[in-house]
Amino acid sequence: MPRRLHRITRAVHVTRATPRRARVTGFTRFTRVLAAGCLTTAAVAAAPVTATTAAADGLRDVLVVGNSQAGTVSVIDGHTFANLGSINVIPDLAQRMFEIDINPVWLAGYQTVKAVEGGDRFVDDATVSPDGHTLYVSRGNLDDVAAFDLATHAELWHTRLSGFHADHAALSPDGTRYVVSATTAQVAQVINTANGSVVGSFPTGTYPHQNDFSADGDYIYNSSIGITSLSQSLEWAKGSFLLTKVDAHTLQVVQTWQFPHGIRPNEIAPDGHTFYADLSYLNGFVKYDLNTSKILNTVQMPYASGGSTLKPDSYPQNSAHHGLALSGDGSKLCDVGTIDDYTAIVSTSNLTTAGTVSYPAGALPYWGQTSVDGHYCFVSLSRLGQVSVVDYATATEVARVPVGAFPQRERISQIADSVVGSLDPAAG
Repeated sequence: MPRRLHRITRAVHVTRATPRRARVTGFTRFTRVLAAGCLTTAAVAAAPVTATTAAADGLRDVLVVGNSQAGTVSVIDGHTFANLGSINVIPDLAQRMFEIDINPVWLAGYQTVKAVEGGDRFVDDATVSPDGHTLYVSRGNLDDVAAFDLATHAELWHTRLSGFHADHAALSPDGTRYVVSATTAQVAQVINTANGSVVGSFPTGTYPHQNDFSADGDYIYNSSIGITSLSQSLEWAKGSFLLTKVDAHTLQVVQTWQFPHGIRPNEIAPDGHTFYADLSYLNGFVKYDLNTSKILNTVQMPYASGGSTLKPDSYPQNSAHHGLALSGDGSKLCDVGTIDDYTAIVSTSNLTTAGTVSYPAGALPYWGQTSVDGHYCFVSLSRLGQVSVVDYATATEVARVPVGAFPQRERISQIADSVVGSLDPAAG
Protein backbone atom coordinates (compact mmCIF):
# COMPACT_ATOMS: atom_id res chain seq x y z
CA MET A 1 0.00 0.00 0.00
CA PRO A 2 1.51 3.36 -0.94
CA ARG A 3 2.59 5.62 1.85
CA ARG A 4 0.43 8.65 2.46
CA LEU A 5 1.60 12.20 2.16
CA HIS A 6 2.36 13.42 5.64
CA ARG A 7 4.14 16.71 5.35
CA ILE A 8 1.50 19.37 5.88
CA THR A 9 2.92 22.83 5.34
CA ARG A 10 0.00 25.20 5.69
CA ALA A 11 -3.77 25.54 5.56
CA VAL A 12 -5.41 27.08 2.50
CA HIS A 13 -9.08 27.92 2.35
CA VAL A 14 -10.92 25.79 -0.21
CA THR A 15 -14.05 27.00 -1.94
CA ARG A 16 -16.79 24.66 -3.06
CA ALA A 17 -19.90 25.38 -5.10
CA THR A 18 -20.10 29.15 -4.40
CA PRO A 19 -16.63 30.74 -4.59
CA ARG A 20 -15.53 32.69 -1.52
CA ARG A 21 -12.35 34.49 -0.63
CA ALA A 22 -9.37 32.20 0.02
CA ARG A 23 -6.51 32.76 2.43
CA VAL A 24 -2.93 32.79 1.17
CA THR A 25 0.46 33.27 2.78
CA GLY A 26 4.11 33.30 1.81
CA PHE A 27 3.98 35.73 -1.16
CA THR A 28 7.23 36.83 -2.78
CA ARG A 29 7.77 39.95 -4.85
CA PHE A 30 9.04 38.25 -7.96
CA THR A 31 6.98 38.37 -11.15
CA ARG A 32 6.98 36.21 -14.21
CA VAL A 33 7.01 36.81 -17.98
CA LEU A 34 5.06 34.41 -20.12
CA ALA A 35 4.85 34.22 -23.89
CA ALA A 36 2.79 37.10 -25.21
CA GLY A 37 1.42 37.81 -28.66
CA CYS A 38 -1.63 38.75 -30.65
CA LEU A 39 -3.92 35.91 -31.56
CA THR A 40 -4.71 35.33 -35.17
CA THR A 41 -7.75 33.14 -35.70
CA ALA A 42 -7.70 30.81 -38.67
CA ALA A 43 -10.24 28.14 -39.42
CA VAL A 44 -8.30 25.12 -40.60
CA ALA A 45 -10.12 21.85 -41.04
CA ALA A 46 -9.10 18.82 -39.04
CA ALA A 47 -8.41 15.43 -40.59
CA PRO A 48 -11.40 13.43 -41.77
CA VAL A 49 -13.29 12.04 -38.81
CA THR A 50 -14.22 8.40 -38.51
CA ALA A 51 -16.29 6.67 -35.86
CA THR A 52 -14.53 6.15 -32.56
CA THR A 53 -14.91 2.86 -30.80
CA ALA A 54 -15.30 3.31 -27.05
CA ALA A 55 -12.86 1.49 -24.84
CA ALA A 56 -14.18 -1.44 -22.87
CA ASP A 57 -14.23 0.65 -19.70
CA GLY A 58 -16.24 3.44 -21.34
CA LEU A 59 -13.32 5.85 -21.61
CA ARG A 60 -12.24 7.72 -24.71
CA ASP A 61 -8.64 8.75 -25.43
CA VAL A 62 -8.41 12.51 -25.81
CA LEU A 63 -6.03 15.42 -25.89
CA VAL A 64 -7.02 18.29 -23.61
CA VAL A 65 -5.76 21.69 -24.73
CA GLY A 66 -5.61 24.71 -22.44
CA ASN A 67 -6.60 27.87 -24.31
CA SER A 68 -4.88 30.37 -22.07
CA GLN A 69 -6.43 33.61 -23.32
CA ALA A 70 -9.90 32.21 -23.90
CA GLY A 71 -10.16 30.58 -20.48
CA THR A 72 -11.39 27.36 -22.06
CA VAL A 73 -10.18 23.79 -22.49
CA SER A 74 -10.66 22.07 -25.84
CA VAL A 75 -11.07 18.29 -26.04
CA ILE A 76 -9.68 16.54 -29.13
CA ASP A 77 -10.29 12.89 -29.96
CA GLY A 78 -6.98 11.07 -29.50
CA HIS A 79 -7.34 8.99 -32.66
CA THR A 80 -9.49 10.87 -35.18
CA PHE A 81 -8.21 14.33 -34.14
CA ALA A 82 -11.76 15.68 -34.21
CA ASN A 83 -12.44 18.57 -31.83
CA LEU A 84 -15.18 17.16 -29.60
CA GLY A 85 -15.96 20.49 -27.98
CA SER A 86 -14.81 22.58 -25.05
CA ILE A 87 -15.53 23.70 -21.52
CA ASN A 88 -15.36 27.17 -19.98
CA VAL A 89 -13.04 26.98 -16.97
CA ILE A 90 -13.48 30.55 -15.74
CA PRO A 91 -17.24 30.65 -15.07
CA ASP A 92 -16.45 32.33 -11.76
CA LEU A 93 -14.21 35.00 -13.29
CA ALA A 94 -16.27 37.94 -12.00
CA GLN A 95 -16.21 36.60 -8.45
CA ARG A 96 -12.50 35.79 -8.59
CA MET A 97 -11.69 39.26 -9.92
CA PHE A 98 -13.78 40.82 -7.14
CA GLU A 99 -11.75 38.87 -4.57
CA ILE A 100 -8.51 40.05 -6.19
CA ASP A 101 -9.67 43.67 -6.50
CA ILE A 102 -10.43 44.05 -2.79
CA ASN A 103 -7.10 42.57 -1.68
CA PRO A 104 -4.28 45.11 -2.31
CA VAL A 105 -1.52 42.47 -2.29
CA TRP A 106 -3.33 40.14 -4.68
CA LEU A 107 -4.28 43.03 -6.94
CA ALA A 108 -0.71 44.31 -7.17
CA GLY A 109 0.54 40.82 -8.01
CA TYR A 110 -2.20 40.22 -10.56
CA GLN A 111 -1.63 43.54 -12.32
CA THR A 112 2.12 43.05 -12.46
CA VAL A 113 1.90 39.55 -13.90
CA LYS A 114 -0.74 40.63 -16.42
CA ALA A 115 1.41 43.55 -17.53
CA VAL A 116 4.55 41.52 -18.13
CA GLU A 117 2.59 38.79 -19.89
CA GLY A 118 0.91 41.26 -22.21
CA GLY A 119 -2.57 40.24 -21.05
CA ASP A 120 -4.45 37.58 -19.14
CA ARG A 121 -3.46 33.93 -19.26
CA PHE A 122 -6.31 32.11 -17.58
CA VAL A 123 -5.35 28.48 -18.35
CA ASP A 124 -1.86 27.21 -17.80
CA ASP A 125 -2.37 23.47 -17.49
CA ALA A 126 -5.24 20.98 -17.50
CA THR A 127 -5.85 17.26 -17.23
CA VAL A 128 -8.66 14.77 -16.49
CA SER A 129 -9.14 12.36 -13.58
CA PRO A 130 -8.53 8.64 -14.24
CA ASP A 131 -12.28 7.95 -14.18
CA GLY A 132 -12.82 10.51 -16.96
CA HIS A 133 -15.33 12.67 -15.09
CA THR A 134 -13.35 15.53 -13.51
CA LEU A 135 -11.21 18.22 -15.13
CA TYR A 136 -8.39 19.83 -13.12
CA VAL A 137 -7.00 23.19 -14.24
CA SER A 138 -4.21 25.45 -13.04
CA ARG A 139 -5.54 28.93 -13.79
CA GLY A 140 -2.45 31.06 -14.50
CA ASN A 141 -3.06 34.70 -13.61
CA LEU A 142 -5.86 33.84 -11.19
CA ASP A 143 -3.19 31.97 -9.21
CA ASP A 144 -5.41 29.03 -8.35
CA VAL A 145 -6.33 25.46 -9.16
CA ALA A 146 -9.92 24.46 -9.93
CA ALA A 147 -11.85 21.25 -10.51
CA PHE A 148 -14.88 20.87 -12.80
CA ASP A 149 -17.49 18.18 -13.30
CA LEU A 150 -17.29 17.33 -17.01
CA ALA A 151 -20.95 16.28 -17.15
CA THR A 152 -22.44 19.43 -15.59
CA HIS A 153 -19.50 21.85 -15.95
CA ALA A 154 -20.03 22.84 -12.32
CA GLU A 155 -16.99 24.06 -10.44
CA LEU A 156 -16.38 21.58 -7.62
CA TRP A 157 -13.71 23.60 -5.78
CA HIS A 158 -10.94 26.09 -6.30
CA THR A 159 -7.84 26.73 -4.22
CA ARG A 160 -5.57 29.74 -4.34
CA LEU A 161 -1.83 29.04 -4.36
CA SER A 162 1.05 30.91 -2.75
CA GLY A 163 2.53 33.76 -4.77
CA PHE A 164 0.92 35.29 -7.84
CA HIS A 165 0.89 32.66 -10.57
CA ALA A 166 -0.18 29.03 -11.01
CA ASP A 167 2.01 27.26 -13.56
CA HIS A 168 2.60 23.76 -14.93
CA ALA A 169 0.90 20.87 -13.18
CA ALA A 170 0.96 17.08 -13.07
CA LEU A 171 -1.62 14.54 -11.90
CA SER A 172 -0.45 11.48 -9.98
CA PRO A 173 -1.11 8.15 -11.75
CA ASP A 174 -3.76 7.25 -9.16
CA GLY A 175 -5.46 10.63 -9.59
CA THR A 176 -5.35 11.60 -5.92
CA ARG A 177 -2.74 14.36 -6.06
CA TYR A 178 -2.27 17.34 -8.37
CA VAL A 179 1.16 19.01 -8.21
CA VAL A 180 1.29 22.65 -9.32
CA SER A 181 4.20 25.08 -9.53
CA ALA A 182 3.52 28.22 -7.50
CA THR A 183 5.90 30.19 -9.68
CA THR A 184 6.74 33.29 -7.71
CA ALA A 185 6.66 31.49 -4.34
CA GLN A 186 9.41 29.11 -5.51
CA VAL A 187 7.63 25.97 -4.35
CA ALA A 188 5.49 23.28 -5.90
CA GLN A 189 2.26 22.67 -3.99
CA VAL A 190 0.42 19.38 -3.77
CA ILE A 191 -3.38 19.40 -3.98
CA ASN A 192 -5.75 16.71 -2.73
CA THR A 193 -8.01 16.24 -5.74
CA ALA A 194 -10.93 15.03 -3.61
CA ASN A 195 -11.48 18.41 -1.96
CA GLY A 196 -8.86 20.86 -3.23
CA SER A 197 -6.93 21.10 0.04
CA VAL A 198 -3.18 21.74 -0.03
CA VAL A 199 -1.61 18.69 1.59
CA GLY A 200 2.04 19.59 1.17
CA SER A 201 4.74 21.34 -0.83
CA PHE A 202 8.40 21.01 -1.69
CA PRO A 203 11.20 23.49 -2.48
CA THR A 204 12.33 24.05 -6.05
CA GLY A 205 14.73 26.15 -8.04
CA THR A 206 13.87 29.76 -8.89
CA TYR A 207 10.53 30.00 -10.67
CA PRO A 208 9.43 26.34 -10.78
CA HIS A 209 7.91 25.37 -14.09
CA GLN A 210 7.32 21.84 -15.39
CA ASN A 211 6.19 18.95 -13.15
CA ASP A 212 6.14 15.26 -14.06
CA PHE A 213 5.41 12.06 -12.15
CA SER A 214 7.43 8.95 -12.84
CA ALA A 215 5.36 6.21 -14.45
CA ASP A 216 5.12 4.30 -11.17
CA GLY A 217 4.06 7.42 -9.28
CA ASP A 218 6.96 7.19 -6.82
CA TYR A 219 8.79 10.37 -7.87
CA ILE A 220 8.05 13.89 -9.00
CA TYR A 221 10.43 15.82 -11.26
CA ASN A 222 10.27 19.62 -11.18
CA SER A 223 12.32 21.97 -13.34
CA SER A 224 12.89 25.69 -12.84
CA ILE A 225 13.38 28.51 -15.33
CA GLY A 226 14.73 31.42 -13.27
CA ILE A 227 13.45 35.00 -13.28
CA THR A 228 12.59 35.39 -16.93
CA SER A 229 11.80 39.11 -16.73
CA LEU A 230 15.51 39.86 -16.38
CA SER A 231 17.59 40.38 -19.52
CA GLN A 232 20.05 37.82 -20.83
CA SER A 233 22.94 39.98 -19.62
CA LEU A 234 21.63 39.51 -16.08
CA GLU A 235 21.31 35.74 -16.32
CA TRP A 236 23.63 35.45 -13.30
CA ALA A 237 20.87 37.13 -11.27
CA LYS A 238 17.99 34.97 -12.50
CA GLY A 239 18.40 32.46 -9.67
CA SER A 240 18.93 28.70 -9.66
CA PHE A 241 18.12 26.53 -12.66
CA LEU A 242 17.37 23.18 -11.05
CA LEU A 243 15.90 19.84 -11.95
CA THR A 244 14.55 18.54 -8.63
CA LYS A 245 13.65 14.90 -7.96
CA VAL A 246 11.21 14.44 -5.08
CA ASP A 247 9.83 11.40 -3.27
CA ALA A 248 6.13 11.62 -4.15
CA HIS A 249 5.07 10.02 -0.85
CA THR A 250 7.13 12.04 1.62
CA LEU A 251 7.77 15.13 -0.54
CA GLN A 252 11.42 15.00 0.47
CA VAL A 253 13.97 16.09 -2.12
CA VAL A 254 15.95 13.08 -3.36
CA GLN A 255 18.37 14.78 -5.74
CA THR A 256 18.91 18.01 -7.65
CA TRP A 257 20.77 18.79 -10.85
CA GLN A 258 22.08 22.28 -11.67
CA PHE A 259 21.80 23.54 -15.25
CA PRO A 260 23.52 26.53 -16.89
CA HIS A 261 20.27 28.01 -18.18
CA GLY A 262 16.57 27.85 -17.44
CA ILE A 263 15.08 24.38 -18.04
CA ARG A 264 12.21 24.51 -20.47
CA PRO A 265 10.08 21.58 -21.77
CA ASN A 266 11.87 18.31 -21.07
CA GLU A 267 11.56 14.55 -21.34
CA ILE A 268 13.10 11.59 -19.52
CA ALA A 269 13.75 8.63 -21.83
CA PRO A 270 12.48 5.13 -20.95
CA ASP A 271 15.94 4.20 -19.60
CA GLY A 272 15.29 6.57 -16.69
CA HIS A 273 18.53 8.55 -16.96
CA THR A 274 18.67 10.10 -20.43
CA PHE A 275 17.18 13.57 -20.13
CA TYR A 276 16.32 15.82 -23.08
CA ALA A 277 15.59 19.49 -22.47
CA ASP A 278 15.05 22.78 -24.20
CA LEU A 279 17.03 25.48 -22.38
CA SER A 280 16.55 29.22 -22.21
CA TYR A 281 18.05 31.03 -25.22
CA LEU A 282 19.14 27.77 -26.91
CA ASN A 283 17.86 27.35 -30.45
CA GLY A 284 17.71 23.60 -30.00
CA PHE A 285 18.01 21.20 -27.07
CA VAL A 286 20.44 19.23 -24.91
CA LYS A 287 20.86 15.54 -24.16
CA TYR A 288 21.83 15.07 -20.52
CA ASP A 289 22.81 12.05 -18.40
CA LEU A 290 21.15 12.10 -14.97
CA ASN A 291 23.58 9.42 -13.72
CA THR A 292 26.72 11.43 -14.43
CA SER A 293 25.14 14.90 -14.19
CA LYS A 294 26.66 15.91 -17.51
CA ILE A 295 25.42 17.39 -20.78
CA LEU A 296 26.27 14.78 -23.41
CA ASN A 297 25.24 16.76 -26.48
CA THR A 298 24.08 20.26 -27.27
CA VAL A 299 22.04 20.19 -30.47
CA GLN A 300 21.92 23.53 -32.28
CA MET A 301 18.93 23.60 -34.62
CA PRO A 302 18.83 25.89 -37.65
CA TYR A 303 17.18 29.29 -37.43
CA ALA A 304 14.15 29.87 -39.64
CA SER A 305 11.36 32.37 -40.12
CA GLY A 306 12.26 35.52 -38.17
CA GLY A 307 14.24 33.67 -35.54
CA SER A 308 17.66 34.58 -36.89
CA THR A 309 17.01 38.31 -36.56
CA LEU A 310 15.22 38.20 -33.22
CA LYS A 311 17.26 39.39 -30.24
CA PRO A 312 17.43 36.97 -27.29
CA ASP A 313 15.70 39.46 -24.99
CA SER A 314 12.73 39.31 -27.37
CA TYR A 315 12.41 35.53 -27.16
CA PRO A 316 9.06 34.62 -25.59
CA GLN A 317 9.78 33.80 -21.95
CA ASN A 318 13.51 33.51 -22.85
CA SER A 319 12.66 30.50 -25.04
CA ALA A 320 13.94 29.96 -28.55
CA HIS A 321 12.52 26.43 -28.56
CA HIS A 322 9.65 25.66 -26.19
CA GLY A 323 8.23 22.21 -26.81
CA LEU A 324 9.69 18.72 -26.59
CA ALA A 325 8.10 15.29 -26.82
CA LEU A 326 9.36 11.73 -27.23
CA SER A 327 7.75 9.19 -29.56
CA GLY A 328 6.16 6.12 -28.03
CA ASP A 329 9.10 3.88 -28.95
CA GLY A 330 11.66 6.47 -27.85
CA SER A 331 13.28 6.63 -31.28
CA LYS A 332 12.23 10.18 -32.22
CA LEU A 333 12.08 13.58 -30.57
CA CYS A 334 9.56 16.23 -31.49
CA ASP A 335 11.38 19.55 -31.04
CA VAL A 336 9.20 22.65 -31.28
CA GLY A 337 10.94 25.69 -32.75
CA THR A 338 9.03 28.55 -31.12
CA ILE A 339 10.91 31.46 -32.73
CA ASP A 340 11.51 29.43 -35.90
CA ASP A 341 7.87 28.51 -36.59
CA TYR A 342 8.63 24.84 -37.23
CA THR A 343 8.52 21.41 -35.66
CA ALA A 344 11.53 19.17 -36.22
CA ILE A 345 11.49 15.38 -35.88
CA VAL A 346 14.90 14.26 -34.62
CA SER A 347 16.31 10.74 -34.36
CA THR A 348 17.46 9.94 -30.81
CA SER A 349 20.05 7.45 -32.08
CA ASN A 350 22.24 10.05 -33.79
CA LEU A 351 20.44 13.36 -33.07
CA THR A 352 19.97 14.12 -36.76
CA THR A 353 16.85 15.76 -38.17
CA ALA A 354 14.56 13.38 -40.06
CA GLY A 355 12.24 16.13 -41.28
CA THR A 356 10.69 19.50 -40.52
CA VAL A 357 7.14 20.86 -40.61
CA SER A 358 6.99 24.61 -41.25
CA TYR A 359 4.22 26.97 -40.10
CA PRO A 360 3.19 30.49 -41.10
CA ALA A 361 5.44 33.24 -39.77
CA GLY A 362 4.42 34.26 -36.27
CA ALA A 363 2.46 31.06 -35.54
CA LEU A 364 4.36 30.72 -32.23
CA PRO A 365 4.42 26.92 -31.81
CA TYR A 366 4.63 26.53 -28.05
CA TRP A 367 4.24 22.97 -26.77
CA GLY A 368 4.60 19.35 -27.87
CA GLN A 369 2.74 16.27 -26.65
CA THR A 370 2.88 12.69 -27.93
CA SER A 371 -0.37 10.91 -28.82
CA VAL A 372 -1.58 7.97 -26.74
CA ASP A 373 -0.48 5.49 -29.44
CA GLY A 374 2.96 7.11 -29.60
CA HIS A 375 2.77 7.81 -33.33
CA TYR A 376 2.02 11.54 -33.47
CA CYS A 377 3.19 14.77 -31.92
CA PHE A 378 0.57 17.40 -31.09
CA VAL A 379 1.97 20.95 -31.36
CA SER A 380 0.07 23.99 -30.14
CA LEU A 381 0.20 26.94 -32.55
CA SER A 382 -0.54 29.66 -30.05
CA ARG A 383 -1.14 32.65 -32.27
CA LEU A 384 -3.18 30.66 -34.79
CA GLY A 385 -5.54 29.05 -32.28
CA GLN A 386 -4.75 25.62 -33.71
CA VAL A 387 -3.08 22.32 -32.92
CA SER A 388 -0.80 20.76 -35.52
CA VAL A 389 -0.63 16.94 -35.69
CA VAL A 390 2.78 15.69 -36.87
CA ASP A 391 3.53 12.09 -37.83
CA TYR A 392 6.74 10.86 -36.19
CA ALA A 393 7.35 8.26 -38.92
CA THR A 394 7.11 10.61 -41.90
CA ALA A 395 7.85 13.98 -40.25
CA THR A 396 4.80 15.43 -41.97
CA GLU A 397 1.74 17.26 -40.74
CA VAL A 398 -1.37 15.07 -41.06
CA ALA A 399 -3.97 17.39 -39.52
CA ARG A 400 -4.55 20.92 -38.24
CA VAL A 401 -7.24 21.25 -35.57
CA PRO A 402 -8.92 24.56 -34.61
CA VAL A 403 -9.11 25.22 -30.87
CA GLY A 404 -9.47 28.38 -28.74
CA ALA A 405 -7.49 31.57 -28.21
CA PHE A 406 -3.78 31.08 -27.49
CA PRO A 407 -3.50 27.32 -26.88
CA GLN A 408 -0.44 26.33 -24.87
CA ARG A 409 -0.28 23.23 -22.68
CA GLU A 410 -1.70 19.94 -24.01
CA ARG A 411 -2.17 16.73 -22.05
CA ILE A 412 -3.11 13.18 -23.00
CA SER A 413 -6.13 12.10 -20.96
CA GLN A 414 -9.27 9.98 -21.10
CA ILE A 415 -12.84 11.15 -20.66
CA ALA A 416 -15.95 9.12 -20.01
CA ASP A 417 -18.05 8.55 -23.11
CA SER A 418 -21.06 9.69 -21.13
CA VAL A 419 -19.73 13.26 -20.82
CA VAL A 420 -18.80 13.85 -24.46
CA GLY A 421 -22.29 15.08 -25.27
CA SER A 422 -22.04 17.63 -22.47
CA LEU A 423 -19.14 19.48 -24.05
CA ASP A 424 -19.81 22.89 -25.57
CA PRO A 425 -19.86 22.34 -29.38
CA ALA A 426 -17.60 25.38 -29.79
CA ALA A 427 -14.00 24.47 -30.65
CA GLY A 428 -12.73 26.49 -27.76
